[in-house]
Amino acid sequence: MVRILPMTSAIRPTIASFATCRFGGNIRVVNPCSRFNSLHFSSIVGSQSSKFGLKACKIFRQEGNSKPAANTIVSMAQGSAVTTQETALEWVKSDKRRMLHVVYRVGDLDRTIKFYTECLGMKLLRKRDVPEERYTNAFLGYGPEDSHFVIELTYNYGVDKYDIGTAFGHFGIAVDDVAKTVDLVKAKGGTVTREAGPVKGGKSIIAFIEDPDGYKFELIERGPTPEPLCQVMLRVGDLDRSIAFHEKAFGMELLRRKDNPDYKYTIAMMGYGPEDKNAVLELTYNYGVTEYDKGNAYAQIAIGTDDVYKTAEAIKVFGGKITREPGPLPGISTKITACLDPDGWKTVFVDNVDFLKELE
Repeated sequence: MVRILPMTSAIRPTIASFATCRFGGNIRVVNPCSRFNSLHFSSIVGSQSSKFGLKACKIFRQEGNSKPAANTIVSMAQGSAVTTQETALEWVKSDKRRMLHVVYRVGDLDRTIKFYTECLGMKLLRKRDVPEERYTNAFLGYGPEDSHFVIELTYNYGVDKYDIGTAFGHFGIAVDDVAKTVDLVKAKGGTVTREAGPVKGGKSIIAFIEDPDGYKFELIERGPTPEPLCQVMLRVGDLDRSIAFHEKAFGMELLRRKDNPDYKYTIAMMGYGPEDKNAVLELTYNYGVTEYDKGNAYAQIAIGTDDVYKTAEAIKVFGGKITREPGPLPGISTKITACLDPDGWKTVFVDNVDFLKELE
């Protein structure tokens, strides 16, 4: 994937014949001449069709500014919202989705490639320089991009340092022997922030290391797996809200949830298949913390979809913010759409067929 800059999404009227204002997802219908000058729809309506606007306008013309007319329109909006959400959820569940790659910025591309290949056993899959945009991409992982979750590193010309912030957590890598990997990292001059040993309150052997840019990696001792690059951990301010959004808008499954009251945090593993065979998203909620500093280093996760247009509509219905309307990228024609979740984490959805063509 290329570096994607957010674009302002187009604003479409939700009810064609009325002046409307959005407040946190609710719609207020403004009719200054009516004693019922503010009708609050009790559910999130999302995108409405032009037919709804015409029907509502007709009701006002026929029945005037009466309370029955207002109630009728509210009922219509609620019914439309239910239909829209049901249709969107049906599409999301049937779509063929997979986590493709995670994108983040580094200050020295060759240094990072050397660390990942020599210490973590990754392979450099491809490298692409885009001089007209002054950046270079490098894709690394443990298998081909058409079947594995991989890392996309971005180096912007002349920028050698970024702020990781406090919101990004770590990447997870499954290895056969954590202690041996830790020793290798030390021998190569890497930083070990947590020595190999059992996880607190459990038996799994883990360790934490940092790459040259300060990104943390959790090493997880696990048998042979088809997806060694197995986790991306992000912190969120409302876990229930985030779980619901990722289930409905992204079509992910809640694989497991674990509360750790002794350490005052809760995690939720979300993904498109079992943890031992697929890359997953680890959402972490720290008790009482609702906001974090995202810095400017971590960028986004890319997910495959069969239809970026339907995906974008579903994201809107379930409360996500579209930052790039669906459509082809200039120059390569790969169709994408980009969005923000309720915590402001960016995700890019990529057309499955176009993605495979891009790899040819």
